[in-house]
Amino acid sequence: MLEAWREIAAIREQLRRLGATRAHQDRVLRLWLHAMAQDAGRRRIEDFLPRTLREALPASSAALAGLARIASRHPAQDGSERLLVALGDGRTIESVLLPAGGLCISTQVGCAVGCIFCMTGRGGLSRQLGSAEITAQLALARSLRPVRRVVFMGMGEPAHNLDAVLEAVELLGTAGGIGHKSLVVSTVGDARLFDRLLALRAGDVRPALAISLHSTQAAKRAELLPRAQQIAPAELVESGERYARAAGHPIQYQWTLIDGVNDGDDEVDAIAALLAGRHAMMNLIPYNAVDGLALRRPPADRAAAIARALNRRGVLTRLRRSAGQDVDAGCGQLRARSGGAVIPPHASR
Repeated sequence: MLEAWREIAAIREQLRRLGATRAHQDRVLRLWLHAMAQDAGRRRIEDFLPRTLREALPASSAALAGLARIASRHPAQDGSERLLVALGDGRTIESVLLPAGGLCISTQVGCAVGCIFCMTGRGGLSRQLGSAEITAQLALARSLRPVRRVVFMGMGEPAHNLDAVLEAVELLGTAGGIGHKSLVVSTVGDARLFDRLLALRAGDVRPALAISLHSTQAAKRAELLPRAQQIAPAELVESGERYARAAGHPIQYQWTLIDGVNDGDDEVDAIAALLAGRHAMMNLIPYNAVDGLALRRPPADRAAAIARALNRRGVLTRLRRSAGQDVDAGCGQLRARSGGAVIPPHASR
């Protein structure tokens, strides 16, 4: 049954066959995404749900709960918590509960981009997540704590699973109750993503966008992100600017700071030239150590100096600290340390 429930459209069709109108479907999905029981509310469900749907609710709720379950929890000192999440087929992904009501979710089992500084990319892509599996991470997280912000910055490249991601974005921004600017889709850059986002109707959910830049030099960026679509950094910024102006949200540019690789004065000068005056902000993220790689994060004073220099030159810049540094650090490491094993249903906890 779980196979048929991986996509939001398929769930709606299953509910429709049980006699659910669109309003009934919306109610089932809303209560699920808010981690609430299907009989929650002041009114008796027999007063407004058809009998066939009421009788199927226990099985339907079990199917929804089976989309994503906790395999292991790893709380950190900073208030974040890394979750190893088992899907219905036993494959695992990662979600991260962030401080201040945030949640980082995954869009793929693994990733095909192969960023040289990312553990997820080293393992390649296993399969795509369905749109319901993506949104199920919110339902799971809300069973643990309140969530008001969702970032698509976990395992996978959202642009490589675009239909499912956009379907998930729409549901999270409506039934999920996440404000549009609190939905942040991260990408290495793909023309299809920009085109699809810009084509959204004015009334649709318009998420904020984060672009993984990492270098202003096309050749160096290609080395860092070897299987990303090769778009010149300046072109990426132009595409980002068009979307920022249409959506009303500034673009968040992501930059993993790697000692001796992309932390030089030449990059600082080029960032300032690219982003000054743009509807944008720069997130500098010191590199998370990955076992087996010789890459290093720059000294703390160097990272802070880069942030100050960019702010002085008109680029709104924040020096970020990745959540959960004391619990399996970077994206993909928790799953890698579990061996990526298939987890049977009885192993969840």
